[in-house]
Amino acid sequence: MVILKNALLFSVPIGMAGLLLSFNSTLPQTESKERTAMADSVLEGRKLAMDYCQRCHLFPDPQLLDKKTWITSVLPNMGLRLGIRTGGQDPYADLIPAEEKAMRALNVYPEAKLISEPEWKKIVAYYRTMAPAERLPQEHSVPVADSLPLFHVSDLTVGDKQVPKTTLLKYDPATSQVYIGDDQNALYVIDRTGLKGTWWIDSAPTDIDFPKNASPRLLSIGVFKPSDQRTGRLMSLSKTSDPSLVNIQNLPRPVQFTTGDLNMDGKEDALICGFGNHSGKLFWLDNFQSDRENVLKEFPGARRAEIHDFNKDKKPDVIALMAQAWEQVSVFYNLGNGKFKEKVVLQFPPSYGMSYFETADFNKDGFQDILLTNGDNWDLSPVNKNYHGVRIYLNDGKDNFKPAWFFPLYGASKAIARDFDLDGDLDIAATSFYSDLANPAHSLIYLANNGKMEFKAFSTPMAATGKWLTMEAADFDQDGDTDIVLGSYFHTIGEMSKLISRGQLTFPQLLVLTNRRK
Repeated sequence: MVILKNALLFSVPIGMAGLLLSFNSTLPQTESKERTAMADSVLEGRKLAMDYCQRCHLFPDPQLLDKKTWITSVLPNMGLRLGIRTGGQDPYADLIPAEEKAMRALNVYPEAKLISEPEWKKIVAYYRTMAPAERLPQEHSVPVADSLPLFHVSDLTVGDKQVPKTTLLKYDPATSQVYIGDDQNALYVIDRTGLKGTWWIDSAPTDIDFPKNASPRLLSIGVFKPSDQRTGRLMSLSKTSDPSLVNIQNLPRPVQFTTGDLNMDGKEDALICGFGNHSGKLFWLDNFQSDRENVLKEFPGARRAEIHDFNKDKKPDVIALMAQAWEQVSVFYNLGNGKFKEKVVLQFPPSYGMSYFETADFNKDGFQDILLTNGDNWDLSPVNKNYHGVRIYLNDGKDNFKPAWFFPLYGASKAIARDFDLDGDLDIAATSFYSDLANPAHSLIYLANNGKMEFKAFSTPMAATGKWLTMEAADFDQDGDTDIVLGSYFHTIGEMSKLISRGQLTFPQLLVLTNRRK
């Protein structure tokens, strides 16, 4: 176990104090003046970075990334967002017309400079001076056993797709069926006896729910890769033309939804996470009506939301993860009459790459804690980061969340808490999707809870057969314990080729972990 340290913000950057203290009277006068001038320039660069960077996200300390990544990738993109274009750079050159139109409307890359060239050079000099030459390694104080004694592991492929592109896994307990969404516009329905049905969808499915006495409601993303096109859809999965069926279109790249009576009028509302790309929003639709939209937060990166009564006032509140720029978790307290008040409870710099969360009561005090993964590396800094992993934050009873536990895991993408071994406490199943691990089998980690925030880690060699984007846990075989299914997703052939080069020749769509506790 590694206890999480607060490494989000530094009042003085690591190394800055040493740089300032290195100037002394023993230096020749000319050299001393040059060194003093350099230190002044670095300090000024820091002040400028604090000003300009924090307009869009938390201040990113230079220690978060290595020098090369700052200089060759992150800072050039930031420059474009401030109107700094070098060598006739065209940030829209590789975009299709629809994406270019959307981004120009958002003014992502302004034509006019928002910062002077001398000021920009000082920011670049600050990061070049203060960033480490090499990335810091992760600490691994918990060994990972390469076996899963609690589970029988098998693989499964549904349909005739050559490349796995699983975007959705969801279990319907009422029918004991699993719904499997595919980025090749397919939705498969299976049970223990085999394939029960196939639906052809207009875009990749990302979520589904199963209301009583009604057709399942399916969310599709529109465009799977980063996009600002609003072509997502929430619809009833039905072959009839009943006008009462849900059919909500033009959604901003939605990835998840949940339901509840948020305005307490006796009717069910839809809470939707529109992830978008440069634009997006967290919003709810009164009674599933698209013309009765209520926006909770109009930022890109709405990833996941849950509905709970956090302050025990008998009104449904919302907790949500916003990824992309601000990287934060917020509780939206229900004030009544459809009004909410936001409290940001966790916030991180953009390189933390928040990818998933869920709430669970780890210390059994009656309050919802937060299980969080950060490791999204599909960005401007696709390098291993020592602060990526799985985290638990404990609720003090007043929705102040304190760091309690951290498991380092490059590219961590999802973690779920269940009592898999039926011993009365919550275990964790976690996946890594956004990283090329030295050991691909560790793209799945099972963490058995031994109590007092002590976990023992396990994996399986069969996890090396895929890139696990989706995960679902349920009692699939109906024997009284919780099983796990993982869904593999390869975005490019190059990702598959990396595993082939390591000797992997088969790539199943699903990995099935059948719990043997009972």
